Amino acid sequence: MLANPDFAWMDGEIVEWKNATVHVSTDLVLRGANVFEGMRGYWNSDKKEMFIFRNAEHLKRLRESAKIMRMTIPYTDEELTEAFIQLIRKNKFEEGVHFRPVVYFDQGEPNFYKPEEIRTGMFILAFARPHSKAIFNGVESCTSTWRRNSDLSMPSRVKAGANYHNSRLAHVEARINGFASPIMLNERGKVSEGPASCFMMVRDGVVITPPVTGDILESITRATLIQLCREELGIEVVEREVDRSELYIADEGFFCGSGAEVTPMISLDRYPLGSGKVGPITKKIQDLYFDVAAGKVEKYRDWLLPVYGRG
Repeated sequence: MLANPDFAWMDGEIVEWKNATVHVSTDLVLRGANVFEGMRGYWNSDKKEMFIFRNAEHLKRLRESAKIMRMTIPYTDEELTEAFIQLIRKNKFEEGVHFRPVVYFDQGEPNFYKPEEIRTGMFILAFARPHSKAIFNGVESCTSTWRRNSDLSMPSRVKAGANYHNSRLAHVEARINGFASPIMLNERGKVSEGPASCFMMVRDGVVITPPVTGDILESITRATLIQLCREELGIEVVEREVDRSELYIADEGFFCGSGAEVTPMISLDRYPLGSGKVGPITKKIQDLYFDVAAGKVEKYRDWLLPVYGRG
């Protein structure tokens, strides 16, 4: 379990953790009315610097989610960026950080959304979060009986708290059955993504991933890996629909996302993927991703925002 930090950010100011509260009557609490981002800060021990990864892209997606939910974010991108930096500095993080800016509706009627009708609040939570063991050892996965949210009901491209009830059902079911993060199919029966991460597989040296029209989150990590595969590793990437049975004959597979980073899948439904161990292409992608995120590849430094000003 993640240890609580000393401070959080609430509606424009840094507060002690114990004071980071909202009322039980808010739409945030009663209906899960919020949108959010999961973001990472990567620590570079040589430079003694923390780099926020792809800050601008995360803020863009946050605003896209808010637009679909008809939320008006009460802060500029510049104000939010400064809030991220100051919160990480205040907590004195000097290791990997996972943080979450959350925009929510306060108290009001269920269908209120206009700024003059209901207050829109915001908070940011940041936690020290090193790489999990699964990153290096891989996970045994399964196919969930729960289908991914349809774009016609609760669009998965909106990173909204309420959408994650769908994810929670799938993840808890997988744990009960002795698995880690599961694969979810969409309403057409095609592979969609994991409960909180996108999915990629490798067949005959080609990376294959479901399209953004497959009821998935438009993942920033996914887009990053596609670019790195094509530009740096010379690996072909194909975005297309994927059948469940095709996963059983894949050579490799992995989940990806800000939280999952690059997590290898070593088996699915008790079928081993390839050798049943972390695959060589997955490992190559993972190593490059971590080097880029930690500021070790100069070409991609414009993806990084230094926190302490030493980088």
